[in-house]
Amino acid sequence: MSRLLIGNLELCSLPELGIRDLEVRIDTGAKTSSLHVDNLQRIQKNGRPYVRFDLHPDVYHLDQTVNCEAPLHDSRRIKSSNGEAEQRCVIKTMFAIGNEQWPIEITLTNRQDMSYLMLLGREAMGSRVYVDPSSTFLLNSEA
Repeated sequence: MSRLLIGNLELCSLPELGIRDLEVRIDTGAKTSSLHVDNLQRIQKNGRPYVRFDLHPDVYHLDQTVNCEAPLHDSRRIKSSNGEAEQRCVIKTMFAIGNEQWPIEITLTNRQDMSYLMLLGREAMGSRVYVDPSSTFLLNSEA
């Protein structure tokens, strides 16, 4: 399997959540991927735990909101970049970048003070990508 060469910032899609062309910050220092969400609620659907949340796919137009629901995959204690630990809901969803897609785990959190709404961590990258930290947007968003 050949690896994708990606920059430190790329466009990705989360097709199962109806999100396209989301700017994702590639963060090899982060173990887990994270996504900024608002109005996070735990709900039951057909007897299974789900989460419902709002996403802002365009960081420059925060009035645009996509309402999402996903099965709750896990709940984990995550230490953020500021050193504080918080309990986060984890979902598993398809991640699409370039012409490739694969399932990843994403923690849901409030990243409103961060520059990017999504971080792609090491676990989601696995052996699928090489990162060129000096470049951005190396891939066409065709997924």
